Amino acid sequence: MDFLLLALARILDLVFNLYIFIVIARALVSWVNPDPYNPIVRFLHNATDPVLYRIRRLLPFQMGGIDFTPILLLLALSVLQQFLVQTLMRLAHTL
Repeated sequence: MDFLLLALARILDLVFNLYIFIVIARALVSWVNPDPYNPIVRFLHNATDPVLYRIRRLLPFQMGGIDFTPILLLLALSVLQQFLVQTLMRLAHTL
């Protein structure tokens, strides 16, 4: 059972890291004027827009035309990643 929890923790860590890179790529792409019909741009928007819209609706955090919601999302993802992965790893080591 402990190996299963360790594997789950590592997979969860990988998924969090992948999504963090997707959010960073989305933020970088938003600095230029990308083609909205590009499949990569569409994927980045489709993968991040639902979460970013929820954050914008709860906390409209824009100053001078700069959107800080990706930074808030990255902070939240990092905290959640550390909490969940470390909790699963500790639980696996106690079994």
